[in-house]
Amino acid sequence: MRAIFFSHADSPHSFKVLSTGEARQFGVRMLSAEEYKEVCALRRQGWSISAIARCLDRDRKTVRAYLKGERSIGVRPVTRDEFLPFIPYCQQRLDDDPHLRANVLYREIVELGYPRAYSTFTRALRRHVTRPRYGPCHRARASPGHGSVEEVQFDWVRLPRPPAGWDCGHEMYLLMGLLTHSGRWRAALTATNDLPHCVEALDRVLRRLGGTGERWLFEGTPPVCSTVGKVTAVFHEIAKYYGAFVAVRPQTGAPGPVIRAHRSAVLHWWFSMAGDLGLNEAQDFLDRLTERSDRWYRQTGHPARALLPLPSKPFPARICVRRRVGLHGLLSFEGNFYLMPAGFVGSEVGVRWRLDESHLAVTTGAGAVVAAFPRAPRDAGWTVAQHRGPVPLERPHRASGAAAPSRDACRIGRPRSVAAPAADRAVTRFHGERPAHPTGRDGRSESGSASSPTPGANG
Repeated sequence: MRAIFFSHADSPHSFKVLSTGEARQFGVRMLSAEEYKEVCALRRQGWSISAIARCLDRDRKTVRAYLKGERSIGVRPVTRDEFLPFIPYCQQRLDDDPHLRANVLYREIVELGYPRAYSTFTRALRRHVTRPRYGPCHRARASPGHGSVEEVQFDWVRLPRPPAGWDCGHEMYLLMGLLTHSGRWRAALTATNDLPHCVEALDRVLRRLGGTGERWLFEGTPPVCSTVGKVTAVFHEIAKYYGAFVAVRPQTGAPGPVIRAHRSAVLHWWFSMAGDLGLNEAQDFLDRLTERSDRWYRQTGHPARALLPLPSKPFPARICVRRRVGLHGLLSFEGNFYLMPAGFVGSEVGVRWRLDESHLAVTTGAGAVVAAFPRAPRDAGWTVAQHRGPVPLERPHRASGAAAPSRDACRIGRPRSVAAPAADRAVTRFHGERPAHPTGRDGRSESGSASSPTPGANG
């Protein structure tokens, strides 16, 4: 597309055709003195504001503001930040309740006279107001020796043609975790790279490293990222559980030299000797391989940075796989056998295991739980004959009354807090009269008088 401009060097009645790239250079919202003269000349000739704007490739509102005298040449308009009068109120509300939701605070200041949209409010809130850090909400972090915390870079490696005795299909996966500063790395074998198995492998890698980094680096691949390349909400919750946040490593072509060296070592080990080992023996050999590299990094003098502590149990992801009960009622899972009740020989069942529990449940094809077994160590070769019988589908309710544990102060779902009088005083000086106090769920203000209810939300 080409834009037509007046040529400053020629007569006022001649035109100059500029390319798109040249037209973008004049796409700013200010008019120069020459352009302002051209606007006035065209206006005197009877041109409409829309025609002038199309000719100069400017916005109609910009041209109209200059013609009406609302803007001056060479002076940018100063936009008034309408959030400024409400900064003391918002800061006081967040100091009183660090868990107050932004949509609740937005509805409160709209009642006080804020005229802008919610997206404008959230941008202004992040720019002008800092939400206080409430101690119980944040896990205690290790004090780093050099003023920084480690980062963990994860990488998936696909291993073809695993041994048939491993019972994992036609391919195996390996998750590597590399500390970006010290160079230490660990790896864990897993049957597939779906989300539950990814969480299990990630937890095993972090526990072998002795902690987690402050940031996790992943490639933009499933199950971490969606099809558009953004980190999924579920994986954000997983990282939050471990006290870290997720970042997607930019796709700049081939991986770095350290990742390529580790991949080469893993693949060489896989094709040379992994087929002669059991699954548990292969993982032990892989651990010894990664531990040998620690001695080399200690000799080279790479700086060691602090790691954040891990939670006592893994993230409660649930692994679900399908298995067929073999002869004599034996169910094979992770290198062990579980003796099923009579009547299940040859039938296909589901095996469910939550990572933070010590037992696994066996279900029918319709999902009904028929038995639960204590989970044997991976690839131990055990035959577990003791099962607990049917497992209740609903978990017991929490105790109430005096026997109930104290509710966590950070628990989401508690009634939202009411604005303290100090918050009203902070914004009263910007208004002629005291604003109406935001109401609670029952439609009553702090003084107890009934008023029109406002949309509430949990704090």
